[in-house]
Amino acid sequence: MIKAGIIGGAGYTAGELIRLLLNHPEVELVFVNSTSNAGNRLSAVHSGLVGETDMLFTGNQPLKGIDLLFFCTAHGDTRKFLDAHPVPESLRIIDFTQDYRIASPSHEFVYGLPEINRRAICNARYVANPGCFATGIQLALLPLAKHLMLNSTIHVNAITGSTGAGVKPSPTSHFSWRNDNISIYKPFAHQHLPEIRQSLVQLQKSFSADIDFIPVRGDFARGIFTTAYFNCKIELSEIRRLYDEYYADHSFTFVTDENPDLKQVINTNKCLLHIEQIEGKILVVSVIDNLLKGSSGQAVHNMNLMFNLEETVGLHLKSTAF
Repeated sequence: MIKAGIIGGAGYTAGELIRLLLNHPEVELVFVNSTSNAGNRLSAVHSGLVGETDMLFTGNQPLKGIDLLFFCTAHGDTRKFLDAHPVPESLRIIDFTQDYRIASPSHEFVYGLPEINRRAICNARYVANPGCFATGIQLALLPLAKHLMLNSTIHVNAITGSTGAGVKPSPTSHFSWRNDNISIYKPFAHQHLPEIRQSLVQLQKSFSADIDFIPVRGDFARGIFTTAYFNCKIELSEIRRLYDEYYADHSFTFVTDENPDLKQVINTNKCLLHIEQIEGKILVVSVIDNLLKGSSGQAVHNMNLMFNLEETVGLHLKSTAF
């Protein structure tokens, strides 16, 4: 059994991660750390866990008793923790923050997108879990980067649910503001752009095109609906062949003939992709659940790879359908 701990256990992604780990046949969840909730039941914060566990949050971090540590902390806090605390040599880490997503000689974290780095993840000690927007956008583009076909400006529009803003209330996450409303934020300057570019360059060394990304706040709770388009004269049948070939041996990303709906992926670890060609442009639609494929589900996928488990174990999740 994999003995796992979580630091930063009060947020939405942590709640999903706890649910997945409690139901994973190869995992024992040893502790969930939250200094602000220490002593409270997990179910007092994550009400969906009522009847699932009697565990309490702890203010401690007993690292010597675990094999794997998840960081569900705020951006910047993982780096601060690792700078201040020695960790056992055998301990493996999956980090949800953006602290280590960009490769650097100063750290040994592997970027945890299985659809590009599966082999490296299998051999990794530390994994940096990708951002939610970055996951959906990269999956829409990786097959073309592999074949050196991204040579014009990439236009991306992606709309995300309110859970993407985290559990802490803010002026743009309250129901009264978010409901029946839509708005953009951080146009052309979103923090996930560097990791997206890093992956595209990993496959297509010559990639230098602009990525014009407009993130949008949606009036729904969870999910990300992405559209990406760019100039491309290659026939659609050939493009589709490249996508089918690229994702043939990946367990959670599927290319579909039908224009997908967001509800098809909610509560699953799936990404659905749909491709069209219109007047010399390729349009790719990508849909994911931001809390699962875009976060906690992907982290469990990475865990399975790191510990040599079948990669879908604990992730046979069903869509809500309607």
